[in-house]
Amino acid sequence: MIDRAGLADFLRRRTPGLRRDEVAGLVGMSTDYYTRLEQGRGPHPSEQILIALGRALRLDVDQCDHVFHLCGLTPPPRHGGTAHLRPGLIALAEHLVHVPVCIVSDLDEVLWQNGLADIVLGPEAGRPGRDRNFAWRWFTDPSCRERFPRADWDHHATAHVNALRVTAARRAGDTDVDSLVRDLRGCSPEFERLWTVHEVAVRQFDHKRLIHPEVGLLHLTCEVLLTPTADIRLLVFFPTEGTDARDKLDLLRVIGSQDLTTAR
Repeated sequence: MIDRAGLADFLRRRTPGLRRDEVAGLVGMSTDYYTRLEQGRGPHPSEQILIALGRALRLDVDQCDHVFHLCGLTPPPRHGGTAHLRPGLIALAEHLVHVPVCIVSDLDEVLWQNGLADIVLGPEAGRPGRDRNFAWRWFTDPSCRERFPRADWDHHATAHVNALRVTAARRAGDTDVDSLVRDLRGCSPEFERLWTVHEVAVRQFDHKRLIHPEVGLLHLTCEVLLTPTADIRLLVFFPTEGTDARDKLDLLRVIGSQDLTTAR
């Protein structure tokens, strides 16, 4: 369970499984809050908390639904940001240790990412609510764009809007889609302008340039793999051929490992 959760098991333990602080860290909550939930002393858990716990503990669909029923809640629909993230998909992604990998919903919400993606794109664990959403941060948080060259901003903005419009058409009337689009139109004039163009495009491949504080400019090629229902996407960032991205990613893996070891 420890290996499958993506945590290093440096010390042999007397009892198997994850510690409370490890589960809390994977979910992005405090250990005290998780302990109170586990002991039935905490507040009634929200749907978002149960979804996060299911992902952290690698529960299958039936187990996730059972947890919802135990808490007196209706299991969420299995699409978009509340879609069930299959343990097998995470296991596949965890084998890609040499490149950044993200798993995102059809609304651009980050559901999972590996350690190298944390280093290259910024950590996602612990981000609240919509702060885990790529599109939302792009149009509402100016600091989000600092990792990308200014010349690429228009391209990324257009790509976010066009992909979201595809989802909005496919899931017309779904409250999570309508709410995200409505709020983005209300708080971002740039989004509103691009939304009214009515262009659509499903991203299956893209070239990206990212600026990292340790290694400078990274040239990456993003391959997008869709699940059969197109509600979850696996984003894999390969080093672009003919650039020094491979050497820089290898260096970042070493830097990240050293930082993790020091933190322990």
